[in-house]
Formats: sequence, structure tokens, C-alpha cells
Amino acid sequence: MPVPPSSVSHVVTTLRAAGCVFAEDEARLLISTARDAADLIAMIRRRVVGLPLEHVLGWAEFRGMRVAVDSGVFVPRRRSVFLVDRAVALAPPGALVVDLCCGSGALGAAVVDAIGGGELHAADIEPAAVRCARRNVAAVGGHVHEGDLYGALPKKLAGRVDVLVANAPYVPTGEIGFLPPEARDHEPLIALDGGADGLDIQRRVTAEAARWLAPRGVLLVETSERQAPRTAAAFAEHGLAPRVEVCEELDATVVIGARPA
Repeated sequence: MPVPPSSVSHVVTTLRAAGCVFAEDEARLLISTARDAADLIAMIRRRVVGLPLEHVLGWAEFRGMRVAVDSGVFVPRRRSVFLVDRAVALAPPGALVVDLCCGSGALGAAVVDAIGGGELHAADIEPAAVRCARRNVAAVGGHVHEGDLYGALPKKLAGRVDVLVANAPYVPTGEIGFLPPEARDHEPLIALDGGADGLDIQRRVTAEAARWLAPRGVLLVETSERQAPRTAAAFAEHGLAPRVEVCEELDATVVIGARPA
């Protein structure tokens, strides 16, 4: 939407006054996304009261893709690009990919897009996330299922999954209050809270992974550097050969576990 320079300056000033650190970038995105002046005003008001920019825009940029992100849905983090990159490096041609705790479906869609096609199944327990993910996953020919972890997946996938990615919640319950307000107040608690030590959902994912993975299939879980040793130990306990990989640039830690041949 064309906007006079003076109006652009006003948008930047308004966002900066509300505490938006990257006010110039946000102003550019809001102006380019708004349908008209009234829409732009409404979007600015939503951002000023603290809604995540991605919820205001209705989309997020993730690994070169524009991913739909509805209000109340977990926003894909930049650090998760590292998980996707590792998954892409390990995926065989035409891989069967599963994305558990999929949220918007960004991770699974990005993996299949990057490898040039494959079979994708994504699952989440949150109905709002499932509705949003279906829009993103449909773009790469995938399927989204609603339910609790593996219970949502078609049984025919057992023993056939080449790449299983899981950005399960890993924030300890006692640390939820320290998250930025954008996450704490506007993303579903179920997508953030990983239990007392942050690893409750990771343990459940790991416990059943070997039954769903194909021989030489891999499970990739995002976690924190502090939690990674315990995550890796859980992998080993359930028959997966673990390794921990870290990307300092993205402040990202991924535990990768392979099912033996």
C-alpha cells in the first residue's frame, strides 16, 4: 500500500514509542501487508498493545518461506532453522517426514520444500494450530492430523519414518514467567510449557520414536544447551544413537538420534 513518507515516519515513531526495537523494519512490513489505510491503523493498534508482529501480519518468514501464523498459534523461531537444516542434510530423496508438535507446520513444510518433495505428516494437539498448519502443509502436499503426539498419526506410518522432527515445548514450568510478554501472553501455554524440568514432552516423543522410525531413520529435537545432555541420555535409553549439535550464531541446540539399521 503506497504511504506518504510523512506517514511512514509517523508509523515508525508510534512503534518505537511502544518499545518496538526494530521499528523501521516493522513499519515496512506492516505498510506492505495492509490492504488499506484502515487496515494499517488496526494493525498498528494491535502491535502497540503487544501482539506479536507475526500475529498482526498473519505470517512469518521462515527459511525463505512465508508461513501463515494465526493468532494464538506458536510463532516459528529463527533458531529452529538450524533443526530444519540438519534434517534436510539427513533426509534421503523422497523422505517420509513427520513433524510432531507442529504448531504452524513451518518446520515440516520447510524440510519437504528444501529436499524437493517427499511425504509429510504433521500433528498437533491444538485445534487452532492444526487449522493454521493445514494451510502451510497443503502447499507442499502434506497432511495434518489433530491429536496427542503419535496418537494422531496414521498407524501405517509406523516403522517407515525417515525424518522425525519435534520442536516440543521445553521451557520449564517455573521459567514461563520470564519469557517475553509476546510469547507468554499470546502463544498457547501448551506450546511453551515442558513441565518441571522442561523435558516432559521430549521424553514422551523419545520413548516411542524407535517404533515409528525406519531403519536408519532419525529423530531431531530442539532443546537448550543446558538440557541437551539429559535429552541425549533419553535418546540412548530408548535405543537411539544420540549426538548433540550446536549453532552459536542462532543460539540453537539440536539433539539427533538415529535408529540402528
